[in-house]
Amino acid sequence: MRAAPALLALVLLLAAWTAQAMSIREMRTLEANEKDGKAYASYYLVGVMEGLREASDTALRNGQKAPFCIEGRRFEPTMARSLYQSELSRHADSYEADMPVQLVVKAALQSSYRCTH
Repeated sequence: MRAAPALLALVLLLAAWTAQAMSIREMRTLEANEKDGKAYASYYLVGVMEGLREASDTALRNGQKAPFCIEGRRFEPTMARSLYQSELSRHADSYEADMPVQLVVKAALQSSYRCTH
């Protein structure tokens, strides 16, 4: 039952962040300074990835062009951190610390899941 308070804390923490997107700097600070910061950051990345997927799927359903396409390829929550870190590494000079994490994840998804149609 110890996981329930931690999960509640995470939900409250993420709810507070929804008002303003987390920056790369804030993500790094969270990971470095909080006891479970790396886990919280990973959950946040999964939420961002899933939110962007839903937005992409909604665009397709509405007849708009999707920013990226899964098209049957592997797309799992466990991939969120590696997608984020790979994008930051590949384009380190393009991102400033005050830019939102969502921008990095969106670019990673667009790069990794290009639409073929």
